[in-house]
Amino acid sequence: MARKQIDPDRRLEIGRERRTRTRARIVAAAFDVFGDADGLYARIEDVADRAEVTRATFYNHFTGMAELRDALTVEVTHDFLLAVTNTISQMPDARDRSACAVRFYLHRARTDRRWAWSMINLSAGGLIFGAETFRQAEQTVHEGVQDNVFPLQSVELGRDLLLGTTLAAMPRHHHRFTLVRSMTRLLA
Repeated sequence: MARKQIDPDRRLEIGRERRTRTRARIVAAAFDVFGDADGLYARIEDVADRAEVTRATFYNHFTGMAELRDALTVEVTHDFLLAVTNTISQMPDARDRSACAVRFYLHRARTDRRWAWSMINLSAGGLIFGAETFRQAEQTVHEGVQDNVFPLQSVELGRDLLLGTTLAAMPRHHHRFTLVRSMTRLLA
């Protein structure tokens, strides 16, 4: 019986597709793991188990947790940051842009608990809300300092205050919303 020949280009394409699906499964599993309140303590084994892959497969896609955190942070923040930035970009005052951005982040945290815990837990291991958001916040604060609407000695201090305050408010903001919703149900 003759063996069917597979086109080498198609074979490569199939391999790339499989690799892409596996990487996406690992990132999705990491989102689930970091999206838990105790996700700060996530280990490679936790992510691999959730993705139903081996540690070896994990290491075929990521060099370790730091690289996974970076990839997940981009996945979790990029589109949201673009939407926020597009929405506030027409506001001329850096104070208004900053306040509005904080509201967007806190609203998202209140309505998407898993996203909020992912942001909190991922921020603990690196730049708050990831490199893109970190740079955008710094740029906005820099513009506010230049326009003399933020009377700060340091752009870095303003950026850290903006991001740190937002980050610190996320679990409290979520808890307050949950408490109000629970009380409303009890009174109904």
